Amino acid sequence: MPEFATPVVVPADPEANCTELLIDRLTTTPDSVLFSLPKDGGWLPVTTAEFHAQVVALAKGLVASGIQPGDKIGLMCKTRYEWTLVDFAVWFAGAVLVPVYETSSPSQVRWNLSDSGAIAVILETPDHFARFDEVHPDLPAIGPVWQVDLGDLDKLSAAGVEVPDEEIERRRNLAVGSDIATLIYTSGSTGKPKGCVLTHSNFVELSRNSAVALKEVLNDENGASTLLFITTAHVFARFITVLCVHAGVRVGHQPDTKQLLPSMASFKPTFLLAVPRVFEKVYNVSEQKAEAGGKGKIFRAAADVAVEHSKAVEAGKVPFGLALRFKLFDKLVYGKLRAALGGNVKYAVSGSAPLGSRLGHFYHSLGIVILEGYGLTETTAPVSVNLANKSKIGTVGPALPGNAIRIADDGEIEVKGICVFEEYWKNPEATAEAFRDGWFKTGDIGSFDSDGFLTITGRKKEIIVTAGGKNVAPAALEDPIRANPLVGQVIVVGDQRPFISALVTLDPEMLPVWLNNNGEDAAMTLEEACVNPHVLAEVQRAVDAANEMVSRAESIRKFRVLATELTEASGHLTPKLSIKRNVILQDFADVIEEMYSGAAATEGHSISA
Repeated sequence: MPEFATPVVVPADPEANCTELLIDRLTTTPDSVLFSLPKDGGWLPVTTAEFHAQVVALAKGLVASGIQPGDKIGLMCKTRYEWTLVDFAVWFAGAVLVPVYETSSPSQVRWNLSDSGAIAVILETPDHFARFDEVHPDLPAIGPVWQVDLGDLDKLSAAGVEVPDEEIERRRNLAVGSDIATLIYTSGSTGKPKGCVLTHSNFVELSRNSAVALKEVLNDENGASTLLFITTAHVFARFITVLCVHAGVRVGHQPDTKQLLPSMASFKPTFLLAVPRVFEKVYNVSEQKAEAGGKGKIFRAAADVAVEHSKAVEAGKVPFGLALRFKLFDKLVYGKLRAALGGNVKYAVSGSAPLGSRLGHFYHSLGIVILEGYGLTETTAPVSVNLANKSKIGTVGPALPGNAIRIADDGEIEVKGICVFEEYWKNPEATAEAFRDGWFKTGDIGSFDSDGFLTITGRKKEIIVTAGGKNVAPAALEDPIRANPLVGQVIVVGDQRPFISALVTLDPEMLPVWLNNNGEDAAMTLEEACVNPHVLAEVQRAVDAANEMVSRAESIRKFRVLATELTEASGHLTPKLSIKRNVILQDFADVIEEMYSGAAATEGHSISA
């Protein structure tokens, strides 16, 4: 089996728990700004010392309310400052946090809280409370119920003033590295979510080693900062937040993606954390905005030059003519895009799905190095990531220090190291199934290059085997099609079928813009758009472009544009916006069957309703 490992750069401390990361930061830079809170269009600074004082005060409140060491507390809250405040306060009180996605249904809330054995819950909004209240009778173990928007965190802190500092110091030192730090439930794209037991060492050792590996990202000369907008309930943002506390990076929050650009303009982050869909959206919105202003051709030419320039830089030689064109477009296009992102972004960490080399090269020429990484809930987020001084577009980088990666004979990626979780909560069978000889079986398939850079091919369970025996990785077709501004989601189908087909949805935000730019009625409904000849022709172009990247046997021969959205609320997407393939295949089985019944396969033929 091919295997690559990166040795640790920071020696392990088996006695350390997550509270040490904040204590170390407090000792090093007590007066540095660790968080910025949105206020009146600006940002209110919170220093390390202020954050620590608020954490201790809230921890005292939890203790005064009866929380005992080892107790599990549920938290259902969108991405905001209070999320991390609660996270560290729970650790300082000696307890364990159980995140619940803010978009979870009542049944999901019930499962997470009941399976984990949570004895208290913190909710953010009246809507969150309503969903919890619906299943509260099924959760007899739940005692205290607090609401952030009702000011309950302040009330808790006020109620804990009599708890001595010594008690908090005692409690925060109870856990050692091997103890449970949090219980995070998988997003559940298949089956019932499993609770992943992540230890204090998972966070501590991974933070300390990642801080060294990513020092260029986390140590900006003018002060590193990031604006978080993806959910902190997911391990990706959760780990980055803990890493930022350890590294002293200023963090802001903006959960409303519609307010993202104004927030970035005022916050001016030096690096971003996002999923590929966000980068696709920024590109597509910019392109369609240029199109609406009659400058679509200029934008596309600039994009082509950006990609060509990045590839030339990567190859080590930029021709003179290309350099001149790049300089021209830098003034006309690239500079404006940089300004829209706040003007200071140098790096962007991308995860959860492949970005695609074209977008990687495009952003690279904007002066933004996108560091694609790879990981799962079971690996405390990052297994591997491209580094500022060691990066290859199209890969997810080498293993982070302390981690090892190998490729099994069937192509499955297996992982060992400081990032790997302890076990699945109360599920020894699933835990045993997840490991082979001490290596965690990720369920993803991939390959190495000669330098140990990992490339993800797809999910092992999602590999389609056609009736002719051809193995097809859906992601290789879905990712490039989804990059089209009109397209919302793509689901490639064809397991045990004579050819490959696809279900396609339209992006409801981009649809009216695209229609207007292409001389169509911008008020057109989804039902009308999914059978509109010009819309179908545009989707066809996206499909044709993806087909050019694969063999004839792997190409999409038919597709259907659905007159609906696939969303988390509809039950078709996970909280990190990954498709629930098995649910979609079940819910649209009749549409799929129709594509394969009767008519012979025709290249690029769309069957309309």
